Amino acid sequence: MVDEDGVWERLRLQLDQGRGVEPVSSPLTTHVLDTASGSPARSPCLCLHRLEDHGQQWTELGNSYPDPDGRCPGLLSPGHMKAGTYKLFFDTEGSWRKRGQESFYLYVEVVFTITNETHEVHVPLLLSPWSYTTYRGS
Repeated sequence: MVDEDGVWERLRLQLDQGRGVEPVSSPLTTHVLDTASGSPARSPCLCLHRLEDHGQQWTELGNSYPDPDGRCPGLLSPGHMKAGTYKLFFDTEGSWRKRGQESFYLYVEVVFTITNETHEVHVPLLLSPWSYTTYRGS
């Protein structure tokens, strides 16, 4: 995991110390909602990747868990977004298994393109054990 600015380490320390997560400004955000229960999804681990080496190699930029509101703060540090192809990987099977729920999908990968690095990008995931959907949010 690449953590040039120490964002992931600060988040981990805050959680370990019981202080919660302070909002971290990020040009890329996601929100995971459990549509089966009508509440935020709090457990799917997610990883952010960017396609590098002229489209040949995925590079992991970081990983996170949703906060109690289903949001993942600090996915990408300000100033680190650049035009290119990105992938959000959600471990949906692990999330449902923790709740004792069977799931049809083992994981969800959302691959998208950022063409303007000055725009904020929001990629929500609506999730149930049997379906998912995503869209470009605002």
